[in-house]
Amino acid sequence: MVVRIRLARFGCRNRPFYRVMAADSRSPRDGKHLEVLGYYNPLPGKDGGKRMGLKFDRVKYWLSVGAQPSDPVQRILFRAGVLPPPPLLAMGRKGGPRDRSPIHPMTGSPLDLEGVTIVNDPNAAEGDAEEPTEPSLES
Repeated sequence: MVVRIRLARFGCRNRPFYRVMAADSRSPRDGKHLEVLGYYNPLPGKDGGKRMGLKFDRVKYWLSVGAQPSDPVQRILFRAGVLPPPPLLAMGRKGGPRDRSPIHPMTGSPLDLEGVTIVNDPNAAEGDAEEPTEPSLES
């Protein structure tokens, strides 16, 4: 059984309200769940901010036993400071094909597969890159 931490929608039409749930991945969105972990209200309150509440100890428990957060929950947990920032996808150009390589969350530069070295750095000068030369066969 794969456990997902995901949102279940409540509220009425045009007034969404979500609960953060730990649920089996095969159960429907608003169906059976294992535990309620918090709530998220995307509509701005009187102070103009979105409201959310989480049970941090229970969220950390479910993550420690292997529960996978959905993409919206991953963004919520990043804002709450529980998870590191999710990998972003760089877009090549407007309307063009999407580049699937991850980018560094702080600088916005594309990363290679290890996530350590910056590749295709637009700030690098054209002459800085050294091209490998083939060895000569003159001997």
